[in-house]
Amino acid sequence: GCGSGILSIAAKKCGAKEVIGVDIDPQAIISSTQNAKENHVDIQFYNSESSLNFEADIVVANILSSALSVLAPIIAKACKPQGKIALSGILKEQVEMLTEIYSACFNLNKPIEREGWILMSGTKKSIS
Repeated sequence: GCGSGILSIAAKKCGAKEVIGVDIDPQAIISSTQNAKENHVDIQFYNSESSLNFEADIVVANILSSALSVLAPIIAKACKPQGKIALSGILKEQVEMLTEIYSACFNLNKPIEREGWILMSGTKKSIS
């Protein structure tokens, strides 16, 4: 499976007007593109190493905390001011580190725990 593909397809099926999928694995992009076609949704998928130039109302990422920490500048750049993030794939002991990283650009909500996994969410700070 491919988390970014699944999240992208779910977002489109739930009514998102435009969805852009980004992944670090070229094979996941191929798989996600095929899965989107099979699910009758129009989504463009890109490699995270591509030059991405967009701002989204909502950025969702389900990946291990090590990648979330490295991708923080990319995620922040991709999120509009006052846009939302939802980050998952996080263990309880990783919340403090990720809070420190993401709180520079986001006002974070209280983390939510379910079956040992954490969801972190927040709103991007306005530029003053």
